[in-house]
Amino acid sequence: MLENQRQAEVLWPRLVANKLFRKPSGSHAFVADFPMAVDDDFDGEAVPAAVESFDDDGCSPDADACRSVKRPRPRPQQRASNKTLKYRLFASTWNVGGVAPPDDLDLSDWLDTRNAAYDIYVLGFQEVVPLSARNVLGADKKRVGMRWNELVRAALNRSSPSAPNSSRDQREAKGTGGGAAAAAAGGGEIKQQAAQQKVHPVRDGIGSGGGELACRDYRCVVSKQMVGILLTVWVRADLARFVRRASVSCVGCGVMGCLGNKGAVSVRFWLHDTSFCVACCHLASGGRDGDEAHRNADATEILSRTTFPRGHSLNLPQKILDHDRVILLGDLNYRISLPEAKTRLLVERQDWKTLLENDQLRSEVESEGGAFHGWNEGAIAFSPTYKYYPNSDTYYGCASHGRKGEKRRAPAWCDRILWRGAGLKQKRYDRCESRLSDHRPVRALFEVEVGAPRRNLNSLRSFFLSERFDGGRSAAADLLREDGTASSARFGDTI
Repeated sequence: MLENQRQAEVLWPRLVANKLFRKPSGSHAFVADFPMAVDDDFDGEAVPAAVESFDDDGCSPDADACRSVKRPRPRPQQRASNKTLKYRLFASTWNVGGVAPPDDLDLSDWLDTRNAAYDIYVLGFQEVVPLSARNVLGADKKRVGMRWNELVRAALNRSSPSAPNSSRDQREAKGTGGGAAAAAAGGGEIKQQAAQQKVHPVRDGIGSGGGELACRDYRCVVSKQMVGILLTVWVRADLARFVRRASVSCVGCGVMGCLGNKGAVSVRFWLHDTSFCVACCHLASGGRDGDEAHRNADATEILSRTTFPRGHSLNLPQKILDHDRVILLGDLNYRISLPEAKTRLLVERQDWKTLLENDQLRSEVESEGGAFHGWNEGAIAFSPTYKYYPNSDTYYGCASHGRKGEKRRAPAWCDRILWRGAGLKQKRYDRCESRLSDHRPVRALFEVEVGAPRRNLNSLRSFFLSERFDGGRSAAADLLREDGTASSARFGDTI
């Protein structure tokens, strides 16, 4: 009974105050698998992670809030000596329509775990809970978000089907500093010795179509839920110690312009010396004239009101557009500005060119002064992702399935992924065919360039060439001997 009372607690005082003072709604607490490092010194070498306090729900407060050490700015010659590393980032958005995930739901196809290995996963959900008055005005149902995170963790850390003992090996790897994982990745005495020394070997070949997948290990660095919006970020375990300064910001744009049934959850973090910001949005719905203006207004509110802590004397970027690499994804709800009958006919003919010429979001991206002018989006060559009958491949409102008096929804590309910033290159943009909800997930693959201090590379070269490690038999040492730089992105990014 007490829990039900808390669920039904009305949060009008705080919500009204947020609206009056234009403050972001929600707290700066988030869920993570491990405490975040407080900061780095001026030359980029990592310092031990600070012990953070966690609340009863396992949420970690913003790491910037407890920082008290001033970070000297790098000298110009140190900036110039940075090494550019490349990572594979998987981004996806999915409106799950308030449907609770079944216990046996397998997310492997959606996350593409069987065909490729990614370094970073950025996953945005909308409507993880139904947008009822009770859910919007009451406390967030965090158990639903935790359940989605559990399913993501199970899919990402599952080994290839051809390795029956993979679960046991993964547990042993965690207990021995990654030794078993290194053996699974390629075996050999040298690689296992490197893993015991906390040095992760090259994982070339994973996801390239040749060889078996090794045991994977991904960690959640940030997860935040606001009503039905859930944003979660995962990285390879060997990259986790290079992720710093994680922070979240929530902006509600729903009822009264401040409730969380619409709005955005945004996350910022640093990977090495490059700042990332990801915004998961759910904008105003509706296909009538004038609804597009509401979506534009929501987007403007999110970009202006989202604010991250500056940090103590660090002058960290506070706004979404201030970061080096920015990804905005979600159910943006933009429609096709054509009559419904013509839209359906063009969808049947797969005339994407004509449909995209009348797509509202493309107009906002390409038009001078548009709400998303200056953003980028990949070429769309897939069917509209909204709106389907549940457990069906039939669009809502079709004559063969429609009921008398049923609201008609023309197909549209509501679910989108945009990006900004140099160093982001989109390699793929498609959709997944899950029938769980009335939306289809949309996903994108990015090649991301990240700056990292070259000193770390030199330090590792000294280790491989020292008496503690037999460099004569080490492929990693051979890579470092040639010209002092790492010729493999997968080697360089784990240093």
